[in-house]
Formats: sequence, C-alpha cells, structure tokens
Amino acid sequence: MNLRDFEYLIALDEFRHFGQAAQSCEVSQPTLSTQLKKLEDELGTPLIERSGRNMQLTRVGQEVVARARKVVEQVAEMRSIARHASDPRSGEIRVGCFPTLNPYLLPHAMPALKKSLPSLSVLVVEEKTQTLEDMLDRGELDAIIVGTPVVRSGIDVLPLFREDFLFAGPAHDPEMSSDDKLLVSDLEGEELLLLSEGHCLRDQALQVCKTSKASEQVNYRATSLETLRHMVVSGAGHTLMPKLAVTPPVTPNPGLVLKEFADPAPHRDVMLAWRSGSVYREVFPQLAEVLRNSVADIVTLL
Repeated sequence: MNLRDFEYLIALDEFRHFGQAAQSCEVSQPTLSTQLKKLEDELGTPLIERSGRNMQLTRVGQEVVARARKVVEQVAEMRSIARHASDPRSGEIRVGCFPTLNPYLLPHAMPALKKSLPSLSVLVVEEKTQTLEDMLDRGELDAIIVGTPVVRSGIDVLPLFREDFLFAGPAHDPEMSSDDKLLVSDLEGEELLLLSEGHCLRDQALQVCKTSKASEQVNYRATSLETLRHMVVSGAGHTLMPKLAVTPPVTPNPGLVLKEFADPAPHRDVMLAWRSGSVYREVFPQLAEVLRNSVADIVTLL
C-alpha cells in the first residue's frame, strides 16, 4: 500500500472511468488497473464493482477513498510545511490581530505586504487579545499583533509602533469648537464612553481615565469601535479614538469632531509576537518592518 495507490483510487472515484482516471494520473490504464487490484488484494476485499464500462466503488471502497483523501491531503500539508521551512517567505502564515486595530491597519498593510513579500500569503484572524494569545500558545496562529505586552517564556516580541489617541466628540458640542490641543489633565471630570469588557482599548482608556481623573460613563458600553463612533455622533458623550481608526481610507464622519492631545499624548504601543521556535521566525522581523513602514506617516515607529 502506497500513496500513489491512494491517488489512483481517488482519481477513479472522481472520473468513474478507468481510462480518464489513468490519464489524469499520467499512467497507462493497465498500470492503474493493476495497482488498484493489488490494493484490493492487500486489503482483502473488493473496492471496485466492475461491470463492463460501468464502475462504482463498493461500500468499503467508498469508506477507503474517503480516508485516502485525508491521507493525501495530510501528506501534501507535510510537504508544504517542509517547503516553507526551507523557504519561510513562501506559503501561508496565520496572523491574529485585535478588533480595534485590524480593520484600520489592513488597508495600509496588505498592499505593502504583497509588494515586499509577494510569495507569502498572510491569513488574518480577528479576535480579542486574550483569545489571540491562547491561539498562539495552541499553535493555531503563527504570530499575533497586540496592543498589550506579551510577557511569557517561549515568546519573542518586536515593537511595531505607537498609536496616539484622539479626543472625539459630536460636531454640535461647543466643547469641540476650539482647535487647541488638549492636555491629558483637561479630561478631569469627563465621563468617557468606553468599549465593553475584553477589549484592550477599554483597558487602555481606563488607564487614561485614571491618570487624568476622568471616569467611565456607566450607562453605555459599546461592543465595537464603530458602535462607539456612532454613539458619540448621536450625542451620547465623548470618547478616545485610536488615530488609525479615524485616518483615511476610513471615511470621515461629519458628525464627529476630533481633537489632538499635546505631548505626551495618551497612546497604545502595538507589537508583533510569535513563538520562539516558529519555522517562520526568520521572516517575522521583515514582516514587522513592512507593517511599521505601511503606517509610518500616521503613527510613531518604535
């Protein structure tokens, strides 16, 4: 029993014709028929019902071909893994990113990645930070982009950039009419709209509240940054918005007014993390550099 026999059986199941199956496998029909007969003999049971020009798989044959497909797929994956290990800049890597950054970073990053690493396919998964860290630990992701420190053994981290927060309020609010930059201390007494539990942006905003003696508006908690944006426009209150989330190609909202903070502005530090033993560890510094440069005119590089 060998892999090639499985490929012959799969082809026969697809074409239901010995000649066409043989042609697809680039062998002669007698060769394919002989090998499949040997496979039947080895398993000790018929896999194929032969009746003139018509053929179909037996019940056992159907079960065997289903498993044969999985074996062939797994072998292809093993070959792909080995190939990517020898050339980590080809193939596919799985990168996780948190929801309040992912939709706003990708429009900048993906064109730059395709240009700088054309043979590398990047599959992006969006989840909250704790879920991303768990998926990285389980090997379900190759790297994660996070806005909070990842401190644990076996994980390598590269800083990417520092993203400032902007103060956001509704256009009809007289408090938003001045062009002057704010001081963090100006937030004292403010009740800010924040995201719900589990978002790292909530934790970062709460830290700003603690520093500035602001507080959280307890009546509302948004489930997403877009919901938070609409709540502000509706006049429900003020909030902090990450700079990438309000920078083109994000469409400006005329009902939303943004004010910058004077230095040192409240911010979040974004970083790339991966398992130290990853087969892609050599390509991650280049990936990090591409991510940094793609937003270099918006954020502060680290």
